[in-house]
Amino acid sequence: MTRSLILALGADHGGVALKQRLAVLLAEAGHQLLDYGTNGPESVDYPDFAHAVCDAVAERRADFGLLVCGTGIGMSIAANRNPAIRCALVHDVTTARLTRQHNDANVLALGARITGEEVAVDIVKTFLATKFEGGRHERRLAKINKTTEPTP
Repeated sequence: MTRSLILALGADHGGVALKQRLAVLLAEAGHQLLDYGTNGPESVDYPDFAHAVCDAVAERRADFGLLVCGTGIGMSIAANRNPAIRCALVHDVTTARLTRQHNDANVLALGARITGEEVAVDIVKTFLATKFEGGRHERRLAKINKTTEPTP
């Protein structure tokens, strides 16, 4: 995959099985995992897990975050409430690569009911292996974070 990373993982009941599958592969690849749950099929509230993962990334306890729910939509919305997070809901390898290159995404959201397991594995590998390009994209990120004034 890539150099050894610290990864924060979280899922709700709809994403727990995929999270667990990905966790095994990530651990086998040598990454350190911070698993914020959930770990069973009982109904839970996805924002709790999104916030825990995003706090770990924002506080630099983790290099990246991985969130999984049924569609990935709720997790990505909750994640992006944190101003230090750039969470991307991704459905394929191309958008995984581009969100890292262009948006410097630091959290990946997946939909377990939308994206097949093997595609999800490829997405995660691509996301973790891709570097941010910088350059013109830095200006755009600054505007997202409102650290510079938009040019008229």
